[in-house]
Amino acid sequence: MLKSIVVLSCLLVAFGGVHCDDLKVDVISTPEICDQKTKNGDSLTMHYTGTLQADGKKFDSSFDRDQPFTFQLGAGQVIKGWDQGLLNMCVGEKRKLTIPPQLGYGDQGAGNVIPPKATLVFEVELINIGNAPATTNVFKEIDENADKQLSREEVIVYVSEYLKKQMTAVEGQDSDELKNMLQENDKLVEEIFQHEDKDKNGFISHDEFSGPKHDEL
Repeated sequence: MLKSIVVLSCLLVAFGGVHCDDLKVDVISTPEICDQKTKNGDSLTMHYTGTLQADGKKFDSSFDRDQPFTFQLGAGQVIKGWDQGLLNMCVGEKRKLTIPPQLGYGDQGAGNVIPPKATLVFEVELINIGNAPATTNVFKEIDENADKQLSREEVIVYVSEYLKKQMTAVEGQDSDELKNMLQENDKLVEEIFQHEDKDKNGFISHDEFSGPKHDEL
């Protein structure tokens, strides 16, 4: 029911975030044999359950869907609490991550599921470590006119198309969740610009952009 939270997290972290040192990592169990540990650039397949620390309410779980989640570690595809908290992990290892809002969804929260400034608790299990493809240059994908800066119009188009593609891939069809997220498209874009447009000139430059990008343009 809450598959859209994964989609929204990938979209928000594509535009970067802020740093904090209050991440707590508890190792629940480790395998007897560990031939390989996770590092940045690896493709990880995880099972997880996410709850709100404040009241223990579950907001998402791959176990409920019986479908693990795969992503590239250290590439900005997940919240920073995951990128930092899943390093040096063995296949079969289980951890509990307590993630402060600065490494999660920050002041804005995530839709109607995660409130603003929420501390998150994830119980995670590493299923597989694999090779990951090269990181996508998100800046170049958004910058349709190649003027080395992102306008609101370009970001709006990217956000809309991203949501449509990702929700279709996850759900297999359009849903009420997708429609609600698309209706909040303008609000999400404004939040992105508040964080990324540091000189407040109405555009996000390559230097300002904190999501995945390449140095060459």
